[in-house]
Amino acid sequence: MTVTAEPAVGEEAPPGATGPTPRRRTGRVRRIALPYLLLLPALLLELLVHLVPMVIGIVMSFKELTQFYIRDWGAAPWAGFDNYSLSVDFDAPIGKALLHSFFVTCAFTVLSVGLCWLLGTTAAVYMQENFRGRGFLRAVFLVPYALPVYAAVITWAFMFQRDNGLVNHVLHDQLGLTDSPSFWLIGDNSFVALLVVSVWKGWPFAFLIVMAGLQNIPKELYEAASIDGAGMLQQLRRITLPSLRPVNQVLVLVLFLWTFNDFNTPYVLFGKAAPEAADLISIHIYQSSFVTWNFGTGSAMSVLLLLFLLVVTGVYLVLTSRGRRAADV
Repeated sequence: MTVTAEPAVGEEAPPGATGPTPRRRTGRVRRIALPYLLLLPALLLELLVHLVPMVIGIVMSFKELTQFYIRDWGAAPWAGFDNYSLSVDFDAPIGKALLHSFFVTCAFTVLSVGLCWLLGTTAAVYMQENFRGRGFLRAVFLVPYALPVYAAVITWAFMFQRDNGLVNHVLHDQLGLTDSPSFWLIGDNSFVALLVVSVWKGWPFAFLIVMAGLQNIPKELYEAASIDGAGMLQQLRRITLPSLRPVNQVLVLVLFLWTFNDFNTPYVLFGKAAPEAADLISIHIYQSSFVTWNFGTGSAMSVLLLLFLLVVTGVYLVLTSRGRRAADV
């Protein structure tokens, strides 16, 4: 079958033409290239903001970069894998401290993500019912997520003060639950204080995502289940949670990455030197880099953290995709 190209407007087709004209080919190329040209500024900005510093950090991890080479870090001696060996030597003080920080971060992340998901899901399920003041409560629930992190955490730091903080005033003075005012920003209680602040500012995000996912579940399913005699817990188990599985998979992964990498909360709450009980790995790497001025070791710790998060994310995505395929079958 012979295809004859149509002439362009105001132009006669050449005799015997059987394909697109050069003008048509140029227009097709422009249409194909236009989306990539529009994305080019964002890609360049992403390269400058994320990829370039990441590559520089990886290079720094192989150098003996201390305060003596800050002005010309490229002249720092090449250390090879010495920084990595020092970081994973768990019998030495540096490796032992990093391992302790890793375990603290894992425990903190599991508790924070679990509580954020539980509170957010519970609130979102109850907010599906129609009652007076539901819109107001939804807006109030999102206030912690809308507040700037520094302003919110500084407020919590004042509330956790031992002598004049609101927390001790309620627990000790008003309710009498403690024998004496507690220290919340030092000692073992610092872990609880950090967890409370993290859950307080993180659960509204889970609430928002789950509430959006619930809008896609047909109400007819709940009506049919109610007619069949299914109670609220059975509907939650058989309808709500299975329908929210794709949403929860993404939600848990995002909360995990945010919480495990959280730096602002412990830094604002405790300052440069976090207590041992709340020594998250992000603040630990900061101390190793900007307090002791050993940027090579700090960069190696950052690369190890990146590799750990990549491995965990990859395993999580593989397991969730297999579970999704098994559920579809």
